[in-house]
Amino acid sequence: MTFHLPDFLPYLLNQAAEASSQEFQRYYRQKYGMLRTEWRVLFHLGCYGEMTAKDICTRAGTHKTKVSRAVGALERKRHLARTELDHDRRNELLSLTPKGKAVFADLSNAAEVYDRNISAVLSKPELDTLRSSLRKLAERPSSGGQ
Repeated sequence: MTFHLPDFLPYLLNQAAEASSQEFQRYYRQKYGMLRTEWRVLFHLGCYGEMTAKDICTRAGTHKTKVSRAVGALERKRHLARTELDHDRRNELLSLTPKGKAVFADLSNAAEVYDRNISAVLSKPELDTLRSSLRKLAERPSSGGQ
């Protein structure tokens, strides 16, 4: 049996993720000058409320360096604020500013419309199966590459 890259599930997932996110990525990049990790940080704070950068790293599965850069960029854009924690001065609680909440509201609406449009190529049963399957894959324990 010969390895066939186009059928390799991680490759397919990556191709689908890139193809499905391109248009929405253009929207938040052009309108707000955001990069992908900035969008993810903003949405974690908008969806889940105040949290630390470490919490975001864990939830998003994103490296701390990328989250740290995104936090800095969002702070410079005045989309988020940092509050030092009394009990742990190494960590800060991050929250959206009023401006960040407005950006989140706009992007949430745009994301809902985009999700409906991109989902329209699948039937309801196909979409339900896809979402369920992707959740299973995302929650699957790592096998260490083997």
